[in-house]
Amino acid sequence: MPRSMHFSVPEALPDSLLRNHGGGHAPVSYLELFFDLVYVFAITQVSHFLLMHPGWSGLIEGVILFLAVWWAWVYTTWVANWADPERVPVRFVLLVVMFASMIMAVAMPKAFGHGRDDMGLVFAASYCGLQILRTAFMVWAMGRDDRAAGINMVRILCWFVVSACLWFAGALNHDIGQRIGLWGAALALEYLGPSVGYRVPGLGRSQPSEWRISGAHMAERCALFMIIALGEGIIVTGASFAALPMMPERIVSFLLAFLGSVLMWWIYFDRGAARGADHIEHHAEPGRIARNAFTYLHMPIVAGVVITAVADALVLQAPQGPTPVRLMLFQSVGLLVYLVGVGTFKRFSSARGNFPISHGAGVLMVVALAGWTGARQPSALAFVALSVAILAMVALWEWVSFHGGWRERFGQRGNRKA
Repeated sequence: MPRSMHFSVPEALPDSLLRNHGGGHAPVSYLELFFDLVYVFAITQVSHFLLMHPGWSGLIEGVILFLAVWWAWVYTTWVANWADPERVPVRFVLLVVMFASMIMAVAMPKAFGHGRDDMGLVFAASYCGLQILRTAFMVWAMGRDDRAAGINMVRILCWFVVSACLWFAGALNHDIGQRIGLWGAALALEYLGPSVGYRVPGLGRSQPSEWRISGAHMAERCALFMIIALGEGIIVTGASFAALPMMPERIVSFLLAFLGSVLMWWIYFDRGAARGADHIEHHAEPGRIARNAFTYLHMPIVAGVVITAVADALVLQAPQGPTPVRLMLFQSVGLLVYLVGVGTFKRFSSARGNFPISHGAGVLMVVALAGWTGARQPSALAFVALSVAILAMVALWEWVSFHGGWRERFGQRGNRKA
């Protein structure tokens, strides 16, 4: 969770609404899994928005929508880390937040619309409403057990109220450029909050000694959101493939898109997910690790998956022609963001703190492939095939290195970095 929510949970009162895990295991509830279904839809909406709005303005708008979706989800995840979803008041609040998230997702395609197609106010109201309502509830729920914890939540509430002014100012401004600026400022303010401890005049700021989370719960929730993002890519690819006429090149493109999703899953889950979970569970300050490695670093990882899903849909449209600039940019940027994000996440959870060599090599090869594609203009199918081959190289390199196959084959000893 953002920094200010990492506090030590006191001994629960008999009627407490908190889990009282004391930093230990907190199981993911069925309600949280049900809640995630709305975010499958929300992530799909982001991909469709990027696909249907070409140009830099569409890209910037899509980034704003994605950042809002991630922030809404991750704050709810942190709340569920402490509040017990089996208690009726908590369950009711999470369901209300789920409904508000659904409205937010429905409004996303027209969040930057004009005239009657403008749903910016609906988007801003649903987003701000779910953030403020959920935080206000936690002020009450946590304050009942511990006054310091309640004050901590008041700080967060103050920041959301201030950012809501920017959200509504943007929604009421029909100049799209100014709306982008105001909403971008609102998100910048919200993302800045954790780094300054949500300082509020008269209330101070939260201190590291207040941080306490269930590391296992956070790791599992973020891993599940990765599954959501990968599943969204499969949905977009499958829907695009089913709607287009069959041809050999398109079938190959479909297979490559599926293989790319498999490899992205492998690169994250073969080593990163388990090692990250183990690291946060045994770290002396799990709250700090959760903020850096999960709250922030998982954002580019998920973004990379979403961006490459757009590229998969683009290549299915015209696999036999020269590589369009838009396809090259989406595929290259998506893979770069993903590999850098996963590599940095693995660096945080590594005992040595090293960025994986395999991921660094993959980044260099993606950059080289983008440059070569811009100069030689290969077919879209060939470009995607080469980019998937890079993912396969990264996955194989890391697997062979960590699982000892290379050392067994060549008799090498010692530890080799991925």
